Amino acid sequence: MQLTMKAPADLLLLPQWVVPVESAGADDPARACGALSDHAVVVRDGEILDVLPAAAAEDRYDAAQTVALSSHALIPGLVNLHGHAAMSLLRGFADDLPLMTWLHEHIWPAEKKHVSEAFVRDGTLLAAAEMLAGGITCCNDMYFYPQAAGEAFLQAGMRATLGMIVLEFPSAYASDADDYLAKGLAMRDELKDEPLLSFAFAPHAPYTIADATFGRIGTLAEQLGLPIHTHIHETADEIRDSLKQCGLRPLERLARLGLLGPNFIGVHAVHVSDAEIGLLAQYGCHVAHCPTSNLKLASGIAPIADLLRAGVNIGFGTDGAASNNRLDLFAEMRLAALLAKGASGDAAALPAAAALKAATLDAARALNLDSRIGSIVPGKRADLVAVDLHALSSQPVFDPVSHLVYVAGREHVTHVWVDGKLKLNDRCLVDLGQNNLNIDDLNARARYWRTKLTA
Repeated sequence: MQLTMKAPADLLLLPQWVVPVESAGADDPARACGALSDHAVVVRDGEILDVLPAAAAEDRYDAAQTVALSSHALIPGLVNLHGHAAMSLLRGFADDLPLMTWLHEHIWPAEKKHVSEAFVRDGTLLAAAEMLAGGITCCNDMYFYPQAAGEAFLQAGMRATLGMIVLEFPSAYASDADDYLAKGLAMRDELKDEPLLSFAFAPHAPYTIADATFGRIGTLAEQLGLPIHTHIHETADEIRDSLKQCGLRPLERLARLGLLGPNFIGVHAVHVSDAEIGLLAQYGCHVAHCPTSNLKLASGIAPIADLLRAGVNIGFGTDGAASNNRLDLFAEMRLAALLAKGASGDAAALPAAAALKAATLDAARALNLDSRIGSIVPGKRADLVAVDLHALSSQPVFDPVSHLVYVAGREHVTHVWVDGKLKLNDRCLVDLGQNNLNIDDLNARARYWRTKLTA
């Protein structure tokens, strides 16, 4: 009898459930979008090689390592569609304040005095560790000194989209809009060959960007094929000020400037009219929904059910730890689903499967990364998260997808892989870069900046 040679693989994962988020193809109806029981995921060279029944996988593949996850759901890595990672060093610095008071009287003065490359590097490392431990494998970041942030993400081994931030007013990082753009483009040139990094233009908001600058950003984004990531319609005051200064609501202004399109990610979109929802859908825009930050700053509740009904692509963001206090996408998933139901009066608004998809594949789509990450299908990069559902508080499990949104939290994440590399092992961070950072190191950095900020 002729023996069949097994194919080599680096990693064979054997969870109780695989939640692929999207089907592997119309020609393969067995691989549905829901949870697959007793299936395996095979990884080679950082890529998902196969998803198939566990018994067949063990017969077909010779893996260097096999990891049994007998009570776990394996999901794609979560994608944080909007954040300011370095602001983890401002966690709890100014709480219980409305947005403009919070910004003008606390955050911006502190940033003007303290933000530097070292601040951004340390804050981003702290944020990356928190996100990885909670199952977030990719984030879309907007902050000063994006090169320092990129170096920190690489050190942590985390995937990130680096925002080329733009403002009209000076900061320690840049002097004016032209300087911000020049430094952002130079950063992109320096880091563009790093496979874990991608890039976006990140004009802060319509109230901090002039028409001419928006025009230049629109041209550059089209030429380079990059997303545009900006805060939009976060507060009612923002809209009133825009009407007073420009005679236009912010979204209408951006539409007239040619900024809206499939590469546009609008952050918050709390105060949008039916016509503006139609505008976002018409142009194929994306919305980064940050429910916790919106509530904490008393900005309001975004009409997510209406946006989804119109066909607008939605992903979830944590925003920064300064306006949320947690970089926790499990919390955002649950809150977003509950708010959508409560605000719309429709219990079927944003069901669990749609919430999980928004936190993975839909957010990846907004970043033009959906061909690489966001679902568990062969050919994509192995950004994977194991969530343990064996605790008494998780029993019984009728539907693991429902439990991932309504029951589980980031504390149930036990293992994380980014690009096939183990980042979290049995709830312990591993391999945090060349300096071998550990929890004590990160805590010491946080204490150092707390002392400086409160001196």
